[in-house]
This record gives sequence, structure tokens and C-alpha cells, in this order.
Amino acid sequence: MGLPRSSRFRPTNPEDSLATWRSFYPDLGHLAGAGAAVAAVTIAYVRWLHIANATTVALSFLLIVLVVAATSRLWIAVTTSVAAMLCFNFFFLPPVGTFTIADPQNWVALFAFLVTSVVASNLSAMARSRTVEANLRRKEVERLYGFSRRLLTAGNPIELLNAIPSQIVDAFEVGAVALFLAEKQKMYLSRMNLPQLDADVLKAVMAREDVQIDAEHSLCFAPIRLGAKIVGSMGISGPVLSVQTLEALGTLIAVAIERAYAIEQLGKTEAAREGERLKSALLDAITHDFRTPLTSIKASVTSLLSDSNLNEGQKADLLAVINEECDRLNRLVGEAGEMARLEAGEVKLDMEPHRVGELIAAALDTCKGSLGTRHVRVDLKDPELRVQADLPRAKEVLVHLIENANLYSSPDQPITIQAEAKDSFAHVSIADRGPGIDDMELNLIFDKFYRGRGQRYRVQGTGMGLPIAKAIVEAHGGTIGVVSQLGHGSVFTFTLPLARGDSRYR
Repeated sequence: MGLPRSSRFRPTNPEDSLATWRSFYPDLGHLAGAGAAVAAVTIAYVRWLHIANATTVALSFLLIVLVVAATSRLWIAVTTSVAAMLCFNFFFLPPVGTFTIADPQNWVALFAFLVTSVVASNLSAMARSRTVEANLRRKEVERLYGFSRRLLTAGNPIELLNAIPSQIVDAFEVGAVALFLAEKQKMYLSRMNLPQLDADVLKAVMAREDVQIDAEHSLCFAPIRLGAKIVGSMGISGPVLSVQTLEALGTLIAVAIERAYAIEQLGKTEAAREGERLKSALLDAITHDFRTPLTSIKASVTSLLSDSNLNEGQKADLLAVINEECDRLNRLVGEAGEMARLEAGEVKLDMEPHRVGELIAAALDTCKGSLGTRHVRVDLKDPELRVQADLPRAKEVLVHLIENANLYSSPDQPITIQAEAKDSFAHVSIADRGPGIDDMELNLIFDKFYRGRGQRYRVQGTGMGLPIAKAIVEAHGGTIGVVSQLGHGSVFTFTLPLARGDSRYR
């Protein structure tokens, strides 16, 4: 099989000899017990019961032989059969007290007894051997099932390949495992490494394409086969596994590796597809949102440069337009950068306990310029309600939702802000009386750059406010959602965890 020289010759180990003798002790005990049973029946029938019926005695001895055959090795049962036959001949067949048989019919009876005993012993031993083998197969199937379940938990091919040898060791209680993949030309080893399981041996196993078992050195080798293709090989040291188990292991490993690569490739494909979608969305945003301020800036600058008859007031108006549109562009770029940092997890939150009333007051103070004279109604069921949050970031969420309600509802309609505690979270909702959101769009409004179909050209915006709010809320461990009815308005609700000192915190 091409094993290394170190694995072909192994000196006798005294511990192995001692283990062999220890395994022989139970057999000696069974043999002594069988002999004692034969002697006890013989003494009981001869000295106390005085039974001379040969059939009764023969059946009693046969029963002992069957019991021994069902519980011990075949050689012990055969030895018991011979001992029972000798006792039967000496004590119960005439002339009693000798091994001579006077009646030829007794020869036939004695021979029939011996054959029956040996055949029954052999059949019982075969049945017990098959039972033991069936139990071993059952255990191997259970281990294969457990091993296959472990293979499904691997997140990526590299993690899977590094974990497979150790998982085989744990599942099948073997000593060491080595895995070799042809495509990578790389070995993956369990915690213990053996020189017998080297790359040259595993390459030779791939070349032969069949299972190889070296029972003398407790080594097993099997190819890793995916259909008709050999993708690698494995070596196992320790208890020898069956050929069927080794073949099943090879197939399971090959399928698991192929599955992991397929999942990884699918993830890359989905990531590329998502990247293309975001790229298209970004280009669309640039087309609709960046072009408008750039057009206004270009027109104002052109007027300033080309028309020398402008008075100071007109020049001031044009400069104000330029300043306003530059702020708008700056806000667009800032929101896009903030969204990228939030998605990358680069924003560190300073989590401190804050009153919800403080949060709402800070957000309203920021929005007072855009709200103008609009009435905002605040309904706090508990003025002392506190949340564990990063105040500037949580305020930003509320600002986005208030400005969203302000943009998409009539100025004469109020905005209602409510907050209450429920299930260890503070639930904050912002309700408006705008046109509402169509059911088809409810699952899209938190996507980057998405804006409502009926409002995208009527109301200025970037389509980034709600996605930023969603990312900040989720970074706090909360959730955000919306309930809307066409013609009656929308209610946006987000949750923040209650402060640990709050009595409702669990």
C-alpha cells in the first residue's frame, strides 16, 4: 500500500501483550462457569435426583451448551459440548463409570448429542456475531448522521476543511485524521499528527482510487469521491472502520466541500448583483438629485459671469442660491458616507441612559426651522421613561422621521409623537396625516435611494434618511417599521432598549 517504513515494522509492546491477556480473562471466567454448570448437573442427577433417563440428562446438558453458546465465544461452547458429552458417556450411558459404550444405539445417541451441541453452538455464535455486527453498523450509521449534520454547520470552505479532521476524530473516536485535497495540494490535519499519514501516502491512495485498510497498524485510507471524480483522499489512524463507512465518509466530505464552495460562489454572485443594483440606484440618485443643485449652481454662476448689469440684490439672490445648493450637495455626500460607515460597522455608539423626553426635545429643536408653524403634539405616557442609547444618533433617527412627516404632509396638519414602554423597549412613533404609502412600497421605503413613486419629483430628498434611521436603530438593537393607509397618513415606529436602571427593564 506504500506505507512508510516506520509503519511496516513495529516492535512488540509489553502493554499490548498485557492488554491481550486482560481481554482473555473474561473467556476464562466463562469457561470456568460452563464447566461448573456441567459438573453441577452431573452431581445433582447422580447423587441426589438419581435420574437415569438418558434423554432427560442429554436435554439438560444441551440446555447448558445453548446458554453458553448464547453468552460466550464459539470455542468455549464447543469445549463445553465435549465436556458434557464425556460426562454423559461416563456417568449415564452403560456401562456407567467407563468411557466404553456397550449398546450401539448409545453411540448414535452420543454422536447425535455432540453434533447437535456443536451445531447449536455454531448457530448461536453466528447469531450473536451478526447481532454485534449489526450494532456496530447501527452505531456507524448514527455517527455518519451526526457527522453529516456537523458538516452542514460550516460557514465557508476554509472553515469546513480545517474542521473536518477534528470532527471525524470526535464523531468516530479515532486517533488521528489527515485530509488531502488535489486541487489545493494541501494537507488538513487533526489535533494529533502521525508520520504514517503523510502527503505521499495520501497521493498514492488517490492514484489507486479504492479503500485500503491496514488492520495490523490500525490505519485506514479512502479516496474522497464526488461522483466519478476523485477530489482528494483521507487517512485515519485508530479503530479500523468498515469499508462502507469509509466510502460513505469520503462521499459526505466531497459533497460538503462542493456545497460550501457553491454557497460561497452564490454569496459572491449575490453580492455582485447587489453591488450592481446599488450602483444603478446611486446613478439614478445622481441623475435626479445631484443634477438639480448642479444645474441651479451652473445657472447662477453663468448669470453672474455673463450679465454685468445685475444689481446688488440680484447678485445676492444668485449667491444665496449657490450657497443653498452647495449645502444640499454637501448633505447628499455626507448622508451617503454616513450610510457606508453604518453598514460597515465603523460607527461606535456611546450608549448612556437618557430620558425619551430629552431625546424628543433635542430632535424638535433641530427641526424647528423646517417645521415653521406646524403643530407638533407630544404624548408621553411616562415623562420619566429612559432608554439606553447614543443620544446624537438616536436624535438623528427622530429628526429623519419628523422631517419625513413634515415633507410628505400638508403644513396645516399636525404631527403626533408618542412613546411608551413595552417588553423592555421604548416604542417611539411619529404619525402624520399625509397621503399614505401604497402597500407595494411599504417593503421598499427603507432601501437606499428609494423614494415614493408619487412623491419623488414633487418633494426634494435623497432617499437616504429612512435607510440611515433603520441602520442606526438596528445598531442599537431595536427595530423600525411603518403602518400606512392611503389618504389617512402613516405611522413610523422604532424601538430603543430601556435603560438598565428603569424598573421595566428585564
